[in-house]
Amino acid sequence: MSEHYSGAPLLQVEGLHKSYNVPVLTDFSFELQPAEVHALIGGNGAGKSTFARILCGLTPRNAGKILLKGKPYAPASKRQAEHAGVVMVLQELNVIGALTVAENIFLSRLPRRAGFVRFRELNCLAREALKRVGLSDLDPTTPADRLGVGQQQLVEIAGALAVNCRVLILDEPTAALTDPEIERLFGNIHRLQAEGVGIIYISHRMDEIRQISTRVTVLRDGRRVATHHAAEITNSELVREMVGHDLPERKSAGGSLPGDVALRVRHLAAPPRVHDVSFELRYGEILGIAGLIGSGRTESLRAIFGADPKKGGEVFLGDAKEPLVIGRPADAVRFGIGMVPEDRKQDALLLAQSIKVNATLATLRRHAPGLGWLQTRAEAQTARAFCQRLDVRCASLEQGVAELSGGNQQKVVIGRWLARDCRILLFDEPTRGIDVAAKDVIYELLRDLASSGKAVAMVSSELTELMALCDRILVMSAGRIAAEFLPGQWSQEKITEAAFSGYLDRQQRT
Repeated sequence: MSEHYSGAPLLQVEGLHKSYNVPVLTDFSFELQPAEVHALIGGNGAGKSTFARILCGLTPRNAGKILLKGKPYAPASKRQAEHAGVVMVLQELNVIGALTVAENIFLSRLPRRAGFVRFRELNCLAREALKRVGLSDLDPTTPADRLGVGQQQLVEIAGALAVNCRVLILDEPTAALTDPEIERLFGNIHRLQAEGVGIIYISHRMDEIRQISTRVTVLRDGRRVATHHAAEITNSELVREMVGHDLPERKSAGGSLPGDVALRVRHLAAPPRVHDVSFELRYGEILGIAGLIGSGRTESLRAIFGADPKKGGEVFLGDAKEPLVIGRPADAVRFGIGMVPEDRKQDALLLAQSIKVNATLATLRRHAPGLGWLQTRAEAQTARAFCQRLDVRCASLEQGVAELSGGNQQKVVIGRWLARDCRILLFDEPTRGIDVAAKDVIYELLRDLASSGKAVAMVSSELTELMALCDRILVMSAGRIAAEFLPGQWSQEKITEAAFSGYLDRQQRT
């Protein structure tokens, strides 16, 4: 595995095994050298996050040997792992909403004197940590629950970078970040490499992996398939090893002919992020919405759907003269609008419930006619049909949705709205934290929805994703629509320039 290296590995794993009801890791071996970025890739459910959780003390292993700097390593808790110098930023956010940004960054190491927290020192340290990830304008006393998912991700990364670590594990760190934030993160990674820190980089984004990593290890079904030097392997070869076969070629965007107007948004305002947003969404099209973190992309969709209150503006169905009255998500659903939110665990799933319950939440009335008794057989048939359509990997429909990988959880949420047959669908980061094979399933689904006459709007931080899928792209900047592009008009440079334009104009005005 390490013919390109000499000297003892920083981290060495041999014969690692972990099983729940079924094996998750089997005879897994891995090594990390000092100052190396070693990428770990695989499909959803391949065992990547389980391996990372074992390393950071959140999950016990069943068997196997782990050596850290040549000594046996078996942390019983996250605190023990961090004390040994192993720090992790999880894919699923662990920000505590009731605490401030500063308290989240230094939660396990708050500066104290005589038992009391020194808040002035804490906030000063937090400002320095936030500056490293490009959040110098964020007040460290802000409650964390006021932040969007992208900013919460950066807060977690700031906390990890503020620790004196030897091994840093990043699990999908860029899933909610835009290109400028990713570039800043990569700069921090290079700084840590120069200090001798070993980094395990878990991601589904192939271009990032080839850009940032030295070696790549491929996991499939809990086993190590291969380890490669990143410069010596192609993306298609990595994908083939991940899924066990070649993926079908993706269709190009722009093939659908948009129909009548499905939704009109006029002067939408939902402070502090959304100030004046107007656009139209048509049946039969995929409308992309790009922008930086904090630009108002997510907040606009949430306000339209009734998940966040709006302070002004109107939303119309088609050419209707009267605006919709949407005070809560149930109102939007009644008008035929469905939404897949950015944070599936917090906003979309009942984690304590089964796959069957989660997949049929939007169709309960259909399965409980008459006196309201739930027809469990019909409910199971609905859930089974859409889980099969989206290839949800699970033991049974009664399995807890919390036990699924992130990609399979996302498929359950999408299946819920397919069962409801909504005519207008809002997708916020629909492929966040999803592997290449699952992305292709969702891409094909989005195209099928548009081809069948549905109106689809999607927010994504991946510009290449938007350009490959969408019939139009809107760019938001500082809470407003800054630009609109059609195929042939857009480029990454033009979209990025438009994304920054609102902030540059604001600086010039002040």
